[in-house]
Amino acid sequence: MRLKGRVAIVTGGGKGIGRHYVLGLAAEGASVVVAEIDAAAAQDAAKEVQTKGGRALAVPTDVSDEASVKAMVERTIETFGRADVLVNNAAVFAAVSYTRGPHDKISVNEWDRMFAVNVRGVWLCCKEVIPHMRQQGYGKIINISSGTAWIGTPYVLHYVTSKAAVAGLSRALAREVGEHGIRVNSLAPGLTESETFAPLLDERQRQAAIQGRILQRAEVPEDLVGTIVFLASAESDFITGQTIFVNGGAYLT
Repeated sequence: MRLKGRVAIVTGGGKGIGRHYVLGLAAEGASVVVAEIDAAAAQDAAKEVQTKGGRALAVPTDVSDEASVKAMVERTIETFGRADVLVNNAAVFAAVSYTRGPHDKISVNEWDRMFAVNVRGVWLCCKEVIPHMRQQGYGKIINISSGTAWIGTPYVLHYVTSKAAVAGLSRALAREVGEHGIRVNSLAPGLTESETFAPLLDERQRQAAIQGRILQRAEVPEDLVGTIVFLASAESDFITGQTIFVNGGAYLT
């Protein structure tokens, strides 16, 4: 119960890896806001927390839309009275939403949509939550980047660039808000076999990822939850402006 009494917002928390973050934070005692564009998925995740004895609120949210984000944070404060943890997990992933291809085949619309969700969405959520954290004199922001930004994965340039931007945003923001007791870090997972992504992998891709790691097995969402809980808890109070890599040793920094 390391997060007892805390309130955590998880964007994109209705399914995939985000749902595991929601359940992991709730298991440690946090009240969790499931901010998810898929309203049905948000409700389902919140109900799962509630059936296990936790507190959860589902709020349909489009993180790329300022009014939607503002309304989500207002609902959080109205319901729970505070916001201690923000996990900016919502993202568009190129392999799911777009066809992979060379840089000159990416359309302007695809590029702009990727950045609207993956970068502007992170900024908007931080922008709306930070005033409440500043008033409390404490807060934890965890922005989900990706190992692709360090590998330089080809043929998903818009995705890789957006995730590099998330890490840069986290470093700069950490310097801006540290004096108010707000810690900002980013988490960079490796290729993770979530329920939504695993069916899209062919066996060749899966084996290549496994064999490229020091710890030669599939990375699963549960591998990330412990780091999320750590960064959300008081145990990481002297860590800010960092990128934490969870990839089984796929690459070393």
